[in-house]
Amino acid sequence: MAALGGDGLRLLSVPRPERQPESAALGGPGPGLCCWVSVFSCLSLACSYVGSLYVWKSELPRDHPAVIKRRFTSVLVVSSLSPLCVLLWRELTGIQPGTSLLSLMGFRLEGIFPAALLPLLLTMILFLGPLMQLSMDCPCDLADGLKVVLAPRSWARCLTDMRWLRNQVIAPLTEELVFRACMLPMLAPCTGLGPAVFTCPLFFGVAHFHHIFEQLRFRQSSVGSIFLSAGHLIGPVLCHSFCNYMGFPAVCAALEHPQRRPLLAGYALGVGLFLLLLQPLTDPKLYGSLPLCVLLERAGDSEAPLCS
Repeated sequence: MAALGGDGLRLLSVPRPERQPESAALGGPGPGLCCWVSVFSCLSLACSYVGSLYVWKSELPRDHPAVIKRRFTSVLVVSSLSPLCVLLWRELTGIQPGTSLLSLMGFRLEGIFPAALLPLLLTMILFLGPLMQLSMDCPCDLADGLKVVLAPRSWARCLTDMRWLRNQVIAPLTEELVFRACMLPMLAPCTGLGPAVFTCPLFFGVAHFHHIFEQLRFRQSSVGSIFLSAGHLIGPVLCHSFCNYMGFPAVCAALEHPQRRPLLAGYALGVGLFLLLLQPLTDPKLYGSLPLCVLLERAGDSEAPLCS
């Protein structure tokens, strides 16, 4: 060491260069441009999804079977092409995810059973009050209800009902694919994983504003009731389908219900248990390795809170 002399010691004391984000290392755009590309890509996806619903000109309301069938075609085409937007984003930013595109979008077998069961269980706990209200107002008992649910004839009738297919199958699948599976990988390197999880629903919510104009156009509801109801991939799809089935909780009806005290207690208990169980039931360790964490590491964010 001494033989190197003063200059040698000074050279050894030069600090190591800080780790650069993957996009910079690959010669891609800087963080600012990367964020703009990510936001623009997500906005383009949202506009494409909503715009595809209005390719077909019709004076019929949105619940008409003919309208639903045409919109099925449009959203299925857009949803099938949406992964291409993620591929284009990858080329424009230079960020290499380090994992397959399907895995990054949530199509993987690892942790599939807890991913299918735990989020749905958590959502049902949140809807404890509405579920109690539904059971109180249902004229049939539990045994009769199970017979109806498990009867093949009931499922066959559902599968021929265009509104049921839209609300319980097509809408949850295509919307979660576009607004979560495709958008989350593009937003996470820009905003971080936590903010991206809360940003994707904003695109989803804004994209649903077109329902307001449709309902006002056909005078299906008042402005106030419309806004109350508008606030609202295996796990999100199942939860989405369940929420579509339940609808927005009928709080006003619960306040006027003959058994409002136990019903309101159920509402409060559901919210309380949801908040209590939210963190343990969404612990990433329950669902296997997160491909998004690999993406963030390659983008230079190796200390993401949800990945540590």
